[in-house]
Amino acid sequence: MIARRLLAPEPGWIRHADIVVVGSGVAGVTAALNAHRLMPDRRILLVTKSMLDDGSTRWAQGGIAAALGPEDSPEQHLADTLTAGAGLCDTDAVRALVTDGPDAVRRLIALGARFDEEPGGPLALTREGGHLRSRIAHAGGDATGAEVSRALLDALAQASRAPGGGSLDVIDHAMSLDLLLTADGRAAGLTLHVIGEGQHDGIGAVHAPAVVLATGGIGQIYSATTNPHVSTGDGVALALRAGAEVADLEFVQFHPTVLWLGKEARGRQPLISEAVRGEGAVLTDESGDRFMAGRHPLADLAPRDVVAKAIMNVMMATGSDHVYLDGRHLGADTWKHRFPTILANLREHGIDPLTEPIPVVPAAHYASGGVKTDLRGRTSIAGLYACGETACTGVHGANRLASNSLLEGLVFAERIAGDLASDFPVPAVPVADDRVAGLLDPAAAVEIQQLMTDRAGVLRSGPGLQMAAEELRKIGDQPSNRPEVSAWEATNLHLLATALVASAATREETRGSHWREDRPDSSDDWLGHLIVTLGEELTVKYVPDEHARKGLK
Repeated sequence: MIARRLLAPEPGWIRHADIVVVGSGVAGVTAALNAHRLMPDRRILLVTKSMLDDGSTRWAQGGIAAALGPEDSPEQHLADTLTAGAGLCDTDAVRALVTDGPDAVRRLIALGARFDEEPGGPLALTREGGHLRSRIAHAGGDATGAEVSRALLDALAQASRAPGGGSLDVIDHAMSLDLLLTADGRAAGLTLHVIGEGQHDGIGAVHAPAVVLATGGIGQIYSATTNPHVSTGDGVALALRAGAEVADLEFVQFHPTVLWLGKEARGRQPLISEAVRGEGAVLTDESGDRFMAGRHPLADLAPRDVVAKAIMNVMMATGSDHVYLDGRHLGADTWKHRFPTILANLREHGIDPLTEPIPVVPAAHYASGGVKTDLRGRTSIAGLYACGETACTGVHGANRLASNSLLEGLVFAERIAGDLASDFPVPAVPVADDRVAGLLDPAAAVEIQQLMTDRAGVLRSGPGLQMAAEELRKIGDQPSNRPEVSAWEATNLHLLATALVASAATREETRGSHWREDRPDSSDDWLGHLIVTLGEELTVKYVPDEHARKGLK
């Protein structure tokens, strides 16, 4: 049996707020700032697992996609996004993204974000995989996430000092544990553990009628990922245990070009931005031969799932552990001014991209699925919202289009704030939590990561997924009675791995970033979504996408 809540001591302190936002990336901070702007009399509390800038946002290299160029349009951005999503995007959600997106980026610039410009003033826009137009705005060459994070956190600091009837406060080093619920199943706050560096110590509770989850991705369920160490899927696991619907978990995007550091490499790996290929770098095999030409009309700039699969095919055919990204012809000026961060990182690892090709391999990068929401960020639990990588808004479908993630965080966080301002939840009083509690041994995390990498990574098969499910059941029989961060994280990873494997085993086709070796073709029978819920047991339900099916007629 999977635990319905994490084993933890009873809260030793309680704090009251109107809105609690969990996460300090682009989505969480944007939600908090806009809620504070629209509702200055509300008490808003932002909690973050580590330091404010320790999440995924600051690691984003490529940029933020929006129809900002004179030859671009939201309709063209929509078309590229739908193509990448392999038939499973929610067209209304994508239209909201691409329509609201340009102004959301302009508001970010007005907030203080400084993007790279061409001589004379226009934004410098580049291309990435899957985009037919140059629409990627970037900062510091390849440090877009760091600049976006800086601007948002500066604005957060300023807003937290602003006078008024309400407040905007922050608690860092706080891991969220479980959702508090009312007697009728509405959100009423959450429990969390605050490490000594925070404002409180130990287990506490925040009582609030509105909870916004923006905890980032689930990359740490794999041995190698581009995600930071805090990305253990806490928000998605918390929502699942509370009974919320989670969708499309099988669609995990593996970034094609992550620096290969050897067979034993674990944890967060250095990312080589897709923008490097956008500037002209090409993929080659160990003999120096290009292999993307002829596989897709966009060749090296094909959507990420296409490129990742091509790399894996080449590796299997040649018996190699990696392929190469050749950017020697880009020249010193491009590397130094467009990709200074990547250049420095490569040289720290003993690689000079000016004189040698870069060894690369796919690694877990982005979860297209997550807590299911509507166009205003509302989940299936009243008062619970989700945005950013934690959410499944329907924008990404079966495969995220490059650089749509920062934009999604901005747009849907703003929509959440707008929804709360127009229809704020009624006061909520939590009831005693009688859900079955449990906890896994922290050592289970390494087992889970290796199992998921071997059986539910880029390449999957029915037998492999069945084996993974059986092993996960065995791992679930490794209980712990010592509540601590590593045990809570291992328990979250186990729940998410179990749900992902169940979804991947159910979807008997290859689509987008879900690649079944034993089901190599896409099927119209699978034009729909897999919804995972946790009650007495974990269940996976297939829901046909009627809009997508109408497109077949």
